[in-house]
Amino acid sequence: MKEYNFIINGTKYKVGIQSVEDNIAEVEVNGTPFYVEMEKPLVKKGIKPLAKRAVYTHDETTVSSPSQPVVKPVVKVKTGALLSPLPGVITAISVNVGDTVKIGQKVLALEAMKMENNINADKDGKVLEIKVSKGDSVLEGTELIIIG
Repeated sequence: MKEYNFIINGTKYKVGIQSVEDNIAEVEVNGTPFYVEMEKPLVKKGIKPLAKRAVYTHDETTVSSPSQPVVKPVVKVKTGALLSPLPGVITAISVNVGDTVKIGQKVLALEAMKMENNINADKDGKVLEIKVSKGDSVLEGTELIIIG
């Protein structure tokens, strides 16, 4: 896997390119896997092709960079996953695994563009898994917490 470090709007991203076939790339951004669709096929030595498979896109999430074409990641989302509404850095986690949360309750804080944003539970339930840690950089659409 080829790995690159990017800084976009002051946020650091570790990007690994698993493979590329035609205009579909299998990448990992800060540990989260994505399939991205490029405007044109990329032909590059050393990047192994993907096995033929269906590619599904997550219509609500778009990752873009000023110097790159717009890409739509395929996000494998678990039911009950609370997703990051924007890219940023996790500054605080207010719950623990096993805690019961109510809709609208603050579960973590995310700093984006030098502003702290409260991320609230989108439903009542029990915290089954916390997918991030304080200080993690996340992209829009990244799974943060699993509520069941």
